[in-house]
Amino acid sequence: QDVQKESEPHVYLSKEEVKEKIESYNSSVTDKLKMTLNANGIYTGFIKVQMELCRPITVQSSQSQGRCAHSNNETAFYLPDGCVNTLHISSTNTVREVIEALLKKFFVADNPAKFALYKRCHKEDQVYTCKLSDREHPLYLRLVAGPRTEMLSFVLREHETGEVMWEAFTIPELQNFLRILDKEENEQLQILKKRYAAYRDKLEEALSGVWKPG
Repeated sequence: QDVQKESEPHVYLSKEEVKEKIESYNSSVTDKLKMTLNANGIYTGFIKVQMELCRPITVQSSQSQGRCAHSNNETAFYLPDGCVNTLHISSTNTVREVIEALLKKFFVADNPAKFALYKRCHKEDQVYTCKLSDREHPLYLRLVAGPRTEMLSFVLREHETGEVMWEAFTIPELQNFLRILDKEENEQLQILKKRYAAYRDKLEEALSGVWKPG
């Protein structure tokens, strides 16, 4: 179960505490994605972000995989489910900067303001998610939680506004969405036609057996 959770208060660590936590973190890492503490107190490391996007994204590319619709040099397509991206960031990078870096890595042309970063953690039999504010620091959260993704993971989603704010999209984006919807509608229509044709054949076969002249 995915349960919304309020943001937890930020606890500031001293330089010595940061050093100790990084040493403990690196000793527990199993994928070689360790953190590095610099002389100025800033540390760098890696975070993994799972992409859970319901709507298509627009990329500045003419070559993209998946279901897509083209418009000039931009392509709208759905990211595959469970897509995970790894970013190398520093302790000074904010949530907003992480979102921008993710979109840049995928050549996404959409406005970063359309997206939000969530943290997901497992406690007992429940999964909790919490939307992060733009000023929070994901690498700090990763350090405090440790390297285990079941303790903490990051998820990129669209902003949950209740209704889609279509005015936030550009004309090419909207045109691409319409092409995708038309394609999906036609595909579903063909599936329904085949299903009902099969039902009709079975009914007609059954009726011909019942009403055979004696």
